[in-house]
Amino acid sequence: QVQLIESGGGLVQAGGSLRLSCAASGRTFGNYAMGWFRQAPGKEREFVAAINWSGISTYYADSVKGRFTISRVNAKNTVTLRMDSLKPEDTAVYYCAADRLSDYADLRNRYVYNYWGQGTQVTVSS
Repeated sequence: QVQLIESGGGLVQAGGSLRLSCAASGRTFGNYAMGWFRQAPGKEREFVAAINWSGISTYYADSVKGRFTISRVNAKNTVTLRMDSLKPEDTAVYYCAADRLSDYADLRNRYVYNYWGQGTQVTVSS
């Protein structure tokens, strides 16, 4: 079992930056792939970024590529999403997800993750 707690959301003006953190419980965090997803009102939950268990491989949605950076520190059981050049369309609830996934899994697919955080609101004003 893994429990995930997100933090770092808030209100920011367009062009600004935020850093989201996801703290995970459990002693086997280093075996888990991690993903960030977001859900805006009335829309499906969508992929944002993911990182494999070792941190070597990262993946980004086209809409955030070049603006967002995902990273992890296994020794601290944390994964971070650095968000720069934020746009109003980035407004959503952001969720952290985790699961034991091999490097052959599609980390962009929300259905491969069984563990989810409660979400943190990010609002970008124009």
